[in-house]
Amino acid sequence: MKALKAFTIGVFIFLYLPIAFLIVRSFDASSTPTIFTGFTLDNYRQLAGNSRLMLLLQNSLIVAFLAATAATILGTMAAMGIVSMRKKMRGVVMKLTRIPITNPDIVTGVSLAIFFVFIGRTMQSERDALGFGTLLIAHITFNLPYVILAVMPKLRQLDPHISEAARDLGCTPFQSFRKVVLPEIFPGILGGFMMAFVLSLDDFVISFFVHGPSFVTLPVEIYSYTKRAMPPPVYAMFTLLFLTVLAVMVLINLLQARSAKYMKPENGRPRGGLFGRM
Repeated sequence: MKALKAFTIGVFIFLYLPIAFLIVRSFDASSTPTIFTGFTLDNYRQLAGNSRLMLLLQNSLIVAFLAATAATILGTMAAMGIVSMRKKMRGVVMKLTRIPITNPDIVTGVSLAIFFVFIGRTMQSERDALGFGTLLIAHITFNLPYVILAVMPKLRQLDPHISEAARDLGCTPFQSFRKVVLPEIFPGILGGFMMAFVLSLDDFVISFFVHGPSFVTLPVEIYSYTKRAMPPPVYAMFTLLFLTVLAVMVLINLLQARSAKYMKPENGRPRGGLFGRM
Protein backbone atom coordinates (compact mmCIF):
# COMPACT_ATOMS: atom_id res chain seq x y z
CA MET A 1 0.00 0.00 0.00
CA LYS A 2 2.87 2.38 0.79
CA ALA A 3 4.33 1.76 -2.65
CA LEU A 4 0.97 2.59 -4.27
CA LYS A 5 0.67 5.78 -2.22
CA ALA A 6 4.19 6.80 -3.23
CA PHE A 7 3.37 6.03 -6.85
CA THR A 8 0.19 8.14 -6.64
CA ILE A 9 2.12 11.05 -5.13
CA GLY A 10 4.70 10.71 -7.91
CA VAL A 11 1.96 10.84 -10.55
CA PHE A 12 0.52 14.06 -9.09
CA ILE A 13 4.00 15.60 -8.89
CA PHE A 14 4.55 14.70 -12.55
CA LEU A 15 1.20 16.27 -13.45
CA TYR A 16 1.54 19.54 -11.56
CA LEU A 17 5.30 20.18 -11.45
CA PRO A 18 5.40 21.80 -14.95
CA ILE A 19 2.52 24.10 -13.96
CA ALA A 20 4.28 25.00 -10.71
CA PHE A 21 7.43 25.75 -12.71
CA LEU A 22 5.42 28.01 -15.03
CA ILE A 23 3.91 29.92 -12.10
CA VAL A 24 7.37 30.39 -10.53
CA ARG A 25 8.76 31.61 -13.86
CA SER A 26 5.99 34.20 -14.09
CA PHE A 27 7.46 35.87 -10.98
CA ASP A 28 11.11 35.49 -12.07
CA ALA A 29 13.13 38.61 -12.81
CA SER A 30 15.42 36.68 -15.17
CA SER A 31 14.66 36.19 -18.86
CA THR A 32 16.63 32.91 -18.83
CA PRO A 33 14.44 29.85 -18.06
CA THR A 34 17.22 28.02 -16.18
CA ILE A 35 18.16 30.81 -13.76
CA PHE A 36 15.93 32.29 -11.03
CA THR A 37 17.37 35.68 -10.09
CA GLY A 38 14.62 37.07 -7.88
CA PHE A 39 10.94 37.78 -7.29
CA THR A 40 9.24 40.44 -9.42
CA LEU A 41 5.83 41.54 -10.65
CA ASP A 42 7.27 43.19 -13.75
CA ASN A 43 6.04 40.37 -16.01
CA TYR A 44 2.45 41.10 -14.96
CA ARG A 45 2.98 44.85 -15.43
CA GLN A 46 4.41 44.22 -18.91
CA LEU A 47 1.46 41.94 -19.67
CA ALA A 48 -1.02 44.69 -18.75
CA GLY A 49 0.84 47.08 -21.09
CA ASN A 50 1.16 44.59 -23.98
CA SER A 51 -1.65 45.59 -26.32
CA ARG A 52 -1.05 42.61 -28.66
CA LEU A 53 -1.42 39.98 -25.94
CA MET A 54 -4.41 41.77 -24.40
CA LEU A 55 -6.11 41.89 -27.82
CA LEU A 56 -5.52 38.17 -28.30
CA LEU A 57 -6.88 37.44 -24.83
CA GLN A 58 -9.93 39.59 -25.62
CA ASN A 59 -10.48 37.63 -28.85
CA SER A 60 -10.29 34.32 -26.96
CA LEU A 61 -12.73 35.52 -24.29
CA ILE A 62 -15.19 36.79 -26.91
CA VAL A 63 -15.17 33.52 -28.84
CA ALA A 64 -15.36 31.43 -25.65
CA PHE A 65 -18.32 33.41 -24.24
CA LEU A 66 -20.32 33.50 -27.50
CA ALA A 67 -19.61 29.85 -28.31
CA ALA A 68 -20.48 28.71 -24.78
CA THR A 69 -23.70 30.74 -24.77
CA ALA A 70 -24.86 29.45 -28.16
CA ALA A 71 -23.82 25.86 -27.39
CA THR A 72 -25.65 26.01 -24.04
CA ILE A 73 -28.91 27.17 -25.61
CA LEU A 74 -28.74 24.72 -28.53
CA GLY A 75 -27.44 21.87 -26.37
CA THR A 76 -30.19 22.32 -23.77
CA MET A 77 -32.86 22.29 -26.49
CA ALA A 78 -31.27 19.19 -28.04
CA ALA A 79 -31.12 17.43 -24.66
CA MET A 80 -34.82 18.11 -24.07
CA GLY A 81 -35.58 16.69 -27.51
CA ILE A 82 -33.49 13.59 -26.83
CA VAL A 83 -35.24 12.96 -23.50
CA SER A 84 -38.62 13.09 -25.22
CA MET A 85 -37.57 10.32 -27.68
CA ARG A 86 -38.37 6.66 -27.27
CA LYS A 87 -35.77 4.60 -25.40
CA LYS A 88 -34.29 2.84 -28.46
CA MET A 89 -33.96 6.02 -30.51
CA ARG A 90 -32.62 7.90 -27.46
CA GLY A 91 -29.87 5.32 -27.05
CA VAL A 92 -28.85 5.65 -30.71
CA VAL A 93 -28.78 9.46 -30.54
CA MET A 94 -26.71 9.44 -27.33
CA LYS A 95 -24.13 7.16 -28.97
CA LEU A 96 -23.95 9.58 -31.91
CA THR A 97 -23.56 12.46 -29.45
CA ARG A 98 -20.47 10.87 -27.87
CA ILE A 99 -18.65 10.27 -31.18
CA PRO A 100 -17.48 13.92 -31.63
CA ILE A 101 -15.99 13.82 -28.10
CA THR A 102 -13.82 10.79 -28.90
CA ASN A 103 -13.00 12.00 -32.40
CA PRO A 104 -9.40 13.37 -32.64
CA ASP A 105 -9.36 17.17 -32.66
CA ILE A 106 -7.12 17.26 -35.71
CA VAL A 107 -9.72 15.29 -37.69
CA THR A 108 -12.49 17.62 -36.52
CA GLY A 109 -10.39 20.71 -37.33
CA VAL A 110 -9.38 19.58 -40.82
CA SER A 111 -12.90 18.42 -41.73
CA LEU A 112 -14.44 21.70 -40.56
CA ALA A 113 -11.79 23.74 -42.43
CA ILE A 114 -12.43 21.85 -45.68
CA PHE A 115 -16.19 22.24 -45.23
CA PHE A 116 -15.96 25.98 -44.52
CA VAL A 117 -13.65 26.61 -47.50
CA PHE A 118 -15.97 24.63 -49.79
CA ILE A 119 -19.06 26.51 -48.60
CA GLY A 120 -17.28 29.87 -48.66
CA ARG A 121 -15.97 29.52 -52.19
CA THR A 122 -19.21 28.01 -53.48
CA MET A 123 -21.56 30.56 -51.94
CA GLN A 124 -19.37 33.68 -51.85
CA SER A 125 -16.57 32.93 -54.31
CA GLU A 126 -14.07 34.30 -51.80
CA ARG A 127 -10.53 32.90 -51.62
CA ASP A 128 -10.27 33.52 -47.86
CA ALA A 129 -13.40 31.94 -46.39
CA LEU A 130 -12.02 31.51 -42.86
CA GLY A 131 -12.47 34.12 -40.14
CA PHE A 132 -14.38 34.97 -36.98
CA GLY A 133 -17.61 33.32 -38.19
CA THR A 134 -16.01 29.98 -39.02
CA LEU A 135 -14.07 30.01 -35.75
CA LEU A 136 -17.24 30.65 -33.75
CA ILE A 137 -19.24 27.95 -35.58
CA ALA A 138 -16.43 25.43 -35.02
CA HIS A 139 -16.32 26.18 -31.29
CA ILE A 140 -20.10 25.86 -30.99
CA THR A 141 -19.92 22.54 -32.85
CA PHE A 142 -17.35 20.84 -30.63
CA ASN A 143 -18.97 22.25 -27.46
CA LEU A 144 -22.48 20.93 -28.17
CA PRO A 145 -21.91 17.28 -27.06
CA TYR A 146 -20.45 18.41 -23.72
CA VAL A 147 -23.47 20.61 -22.99
CA ILE A 148 -25.89 17.83 -23.93
CA LEU A 149 -24.10 15.36 -21.66
CA ALA A 150 -24.13 17.91 -18.81
CA VAL A 151 -27.87 18.65 -19.08
CA MET A 152 -29.11 15.10 -19.72
CA PRO A 153 -28.62 13.79 -16.14
CA LYS A 154 -30.71 16.65 -14.73
CA LEU A 155 -33.48 16.01 -17.23
CA ARG A 156 -33.50 12.31 -16.31
CA GLN A 157 -33.80 13.18 -12.60
CA LEU A 158 -36.77 15.44 -13.34
CA ASP A 159 -40.21 14.08 -12.56
CA PRO A 160 -41.88 13.81 -16.03
CA HIS A 161 -45.26 14.73 -14.54
CA ILE A 162 -44.14 17.94 -12.81
CA SER A 163 -44.51 20.02 -15.96
CA GLU A 164 -48.00 18.63 -16.59
CA ALA A 165 -48.96 19.43 -12.98
CA ALA A 166 -47.83 23.03 -13.46
CA ARG A 167 -49.97 23.35 -16.58
CA ASP A 168 -52.95 21.85 -14.74
CA LEU A 169 -52.52 24.65 -12.18
CA GLY A 170 -52.78 27.32 -14.86
CA CYS A 171 -49.25 27.75 -16.23
CA THR A 172 -48.70 28.13 -19.93
CA PRO A 173 -46.10 25.75 -21.50
CA PHE A 174 -43.49 28.55 -21.37
CA GLN A 175 -44.33 29.41 -17.75
CA SER A 176 -44.16 25.73 -16.86
CA PHE A 177 -40.68 25.49 -18.37
CA ARG A 178 -39.42 28.76 -16.82
CA LYS A 179 -40.84 28.27 -13.32
CA VAL A 180 -40.63 24.48 -12.90
CA VAL A 181 -38.30 22.78 -15.37
CA LEU A 182 -35.57 25.43 -15.72
CA PRO A 183 -34.75 25.74 -11.99
CA GLU A 184 -34.45 21.96 -11.72
CA ILE A 185 -32.03 21.56 -14.63
CA PHE A 186 -30.18 24.86 -14.12
CA PRO A 187 -27.14 23.28 -12.40
CA GLY A 188 -26.63 21.07 -15.44
CA ILE A 189 -27.04 24.04 -17.79
CA LEU A 190 -24.56 26.12 -15.80
CA GLY A 191 -22.08 23.24 -15.64
CA GLY A 192 -22.38 22.75 -19.41
CA PHE A 193 -21.82 26.47 -20.01
CA MET A 194 -18.71 26.57 -17.85
CA MET A 195 -17.30 23.43 -19.44
CA ALA A 196 -17.92 24.85 -22.92
CA PHE A 197 -16.32 28.18 -21.93
CA VAL A 198 -13.15 26.50 -20.66
CA LEU A 199 -12.88 24.19 -23.68
CA SER A 200 -13.22 27.14 -26.07
CA LEU A 201 -10.82 29.33 -24.14
CA ASP A 202 -7.87 26.97 -24.42
CA ASP A 203 -8.64 25.24 -27.71
CA PHE A 204 -5.74 25.27 -30.14
CA VAL A 205 -5.97 22.34 -32.58
CA ILE A 206 -9.40 23.05 -34.08
CA SER A 207 -8.89 26.83 -33.91
CA PHE A 208 -5.61 26.49 -35.80
CA PHE A 209 -7.39 25.03 -38.85
CA VAL A 210 -10.52 27.22 -38.93
CA HIS A 211 -9.21 30.68 -37.99
CA GLY A 212 -8.43 33.41 -40.51
CA PRO A 213 -5.74 36.10 -40.54
CA SER A 214 -8.29 38.76 -39.49
CA PHE A 215 -9.14 37.11 -36.14
CA VAL A 216 -6.57 35.16 -34.13
CA THR A 217 -7.03 33.69 -30.66
CA LEU A 218 -4.44 33.52 -27.91
CA PRO A 219 -3.63 29.75 -28.12
CA VAL A 220 -3.02 30.02 -31.88
CA GLU A 221 -0.70 33.01 -31.44
CA ILE A 222 1.14 31.36 -28.54
CA TYR A 223 1.98 28.41 -30.81
CA SER A 224 4.22 30.68 -32.87
CA TYR A 225 6.19 31.52 -29.70
CA THR A 226 7.36 27.90 -29.45
CA LYS A 227 9.66 28.52 -32.40
CA ARG A 228 11.48 31.39 -30.71
CA ALA A 229 12.28 32.71 -27.24
CA MET A 230 9.06 33.15 -25.28
CA PRO A 231 8.66 36.63 -23.76
CA PRO A 232 8.28 36.58 -19.92
CA PRO A 233 4.81 38.27 -19.96
CA VAL A 234 3.49 35.12 -21.64
CA TYR A 235 4.31 33.18 -18.47
CA ALA A 236 2.16 35.64 -16.53
CA MET A 237 -0.63 35.20 -19.09
CA PHE A 238 -0.52 31.41 -18.77
CA THR A 239 -0.56 31.65 -14.99
CA LEU A 240 -3.66 33.85 -15.02
CA LEU A 241 -5.37 31.50 -17.50
CA PHE A 242 -4.57 28.48 -15.35
CA LEU A 243 -5.93 30.17 -12.23
CA THR A 244 -9.07 31.24 -14.12
CA VAL A 245 -9.73 27.72 -15.40
CA LEU A 246 -9.00 26.29 -11.95
CA ALA A 247 -11.52 28.68 -10.37
CA VAL A 248 -14.16 27.68 -12.95
CA MET A 249 -13.57 23.96 -12.34
CA VAL A 250 -13.81 24.44 -8.56
CA LEU A 251 -17.06 26.35 -9.03
CA ILE A 252 -18.46 23.55 -11.24
CA ASN A 253 -17.62 20.94 -8.60
CA LEU A 254 -19.17 23.05 -5.83
CA LEU A 255 -22.38 23.51 -7.82
CA GLN A 256 -22.58 19.78 -8.59
CA ALA A 257 -21.98 18.88 -4.95
CA ARG A 258 -24.60 21.37 -3.80
CA SER A 259 -27.07 20.11 -6.38
CA ALA A 260 -26.50 16.50 -5.32
CA LYS A 261 -27.05 17.50 -1.69
CA TYR A 262 -30.42 19.14 -2.40
CA MET A 263 -31.52 16.34 -4.74
CA LYS A 264 -30.88 13.74 -2.04
CA PRO A 265 -34.23 12.40 -0.79
CA GLU A 266 -35.32 13.70 2.60
CA ASN A 267 -37.94 11.60 4.45
CA GLY A 268 -38.62 9.70 1.22
CA ARG A 269 -39.18 12.85 -0.84
CA PRO A 270 -36.75 14.81 -3.02
CA ARG A 271 -35.63 18.10 -1.49
CA GLY A 272 -35.86 19.92 -4.81
CA GLY A 273 -33.28 21.51 -7.10
CA LEU A 274 -30.36 23.74 -6.37
CA PHE A 275 -32.50 26.85 -6.46
CA GLY A 276 -35.65 25.23 -5.20
CA ARG A 277 -35.45 27.01 -1.85
CA MET A 278 -34.57 30.41 -3.16
